[in-house]
Amino acid sequence: MSTPTALPVPALTAGLPEHASARLDEGLRRLDIAVDDVKRRRLLGLVALLHKWNRAYNLTAVRDVDAMVSRHVLDSAAVLPFIRSGALLDVGAGPGFPGLVLAVLRPELAVTLLDSNGKKVRFQRQAIMELGLLNVTATQARVESFTAGGFDQVISRAFASLADFIALTRRLPAPGGEWLAMKGPGADDELAALPGGVALARRHRLDVPFIDGERQLLILTPQGGE
Repeated sequence: MSTPTALPVPALTAGLPEHASARLDEGLRRLDIAVDDVKRRRLLGLVALLHKWNRAYNLTAVRDVDAMVSRHVLDSAAVLPFIRSGALLDVGAGPGFPGLVLAVLRPELAVTLLDSNGKKVRFQRQAIMELGLLNVTATQARVESFTAGGFDQVISRAFASLADFIALTRRLPAPGGEWLAMKGPGADDELAALPGGVALARRHRLDVPFIDGERQLLILTPQGGE
């Protein structure tokens, strides 16, 4: 899969405040994620696009550009160490998080964004085009009617309870695949309601720069030949 080497619209970030750039740089440093100039500009371009579109289309309740860096970009980037190579499905991706951020940081990934909200998928497609991302596909569909499968990982950031997430996506991971659920506090209650044939394989605390409160990643796998 070829990877673009430069943004098609270098001026995309021209209106972004310098403090937002500084927050991104410091946040990535704290996460120990090194980026080249192309990746950095793409991440900043994504924030600039989200801020611009959000004023008209209400894509996210987060309005402040610094908060967008923290709560969308850095929160998404925090799971990077746990992302495999291969095919990644982002279920209920909203305006594209965490999938767009992971696609920027790992150009070898084949990322599919799935959401049923038309305006959010239109934003995803605009971001893919303007950022020059060749490794992302945006799909507008309800997960119940999504017929593709064979994903190495299926990730969800704020889509549904664990039980519903598994039930709706059970057919989508490849053999040996896994589910990744990004959660806040209260995940223990959801884990207690997991359906049969699925088990918690690993649990990781996520220390997201500039965000207070508990964040964690739950990695789940099929059990018993599922």
